Amino acid sequence: MAELVTDLRADGHTDWRAYEPIKLPPILAASLDAFDEHGYHGTTVRDIARRVGVTVPALYYHYQNKQALLVELLLGSMNAVLGRCRTAVAEAGDHPVDRFSALVECIVLYMANRAPMAFLDTEMRSLEPENRAHYISLRDELEALVQSSVRDAVEMGEFTTPYPVDAGRAVLTMAQAVANWYRMDGPLTPQQIADRYVVIALASVGHRPKG
Repeated sequence: MAELVTDLRADGHTDWRAYEPIKLPPILAASLDAFDEHGYHGTTVRDIARRVGVTVPALYYHYQNKQALLVELLLGSMNAVLGRCRTAVAEAGDHPVDRFSALVECIVLYMANRAPMAFLDTEMRSLEPENRAHYISLRDELEALVQSSVRDAVEMGEFTTPYPVDAGRAVLTMAQAVANWYRMDGPLTPQQIADRYVVIALASVGHRPKG
């Protein structure tokens, strides 16, 4: 498998809030476009090769098969958002409300700025069992970051939701869904959307600041 590019690495950022236009190698960029337009099963390796302007054997020189392309894009994207979220949590400090707010902001920013990559999550069903298990383990880690901040804030009395696990899962699902509808030519910037979602998320968990 080809080496992951910066945009598909957990450490591929210096500022978790900052985004540049995504830069993928031609084969991965063409694969992403094809999967977005036709779905994984509706895309052929020949179609990807045609988009890149190479022969099928030349494409196979870089990637073993179509599954390898999907794996690199999906796992790379999940590693990238996880890496940013880890940084956001570390910078937020120990207070669970700050961690929760930073996580929501970070996830929404990723979903808006990397919408085509994030939307590819719907193709998780197309992963082979071993690859799917790996991908799910990364998704579980992301959920655990959110859930731990909710649980800790509930214990401190700052979140009043009677259903912390369900509330945490709902917030994560809401944030991830931004990739389904956000468009860069819309009226709001990714940061404006992220700021609004932090407010919505805090209301969803019954945030009640002490003092």
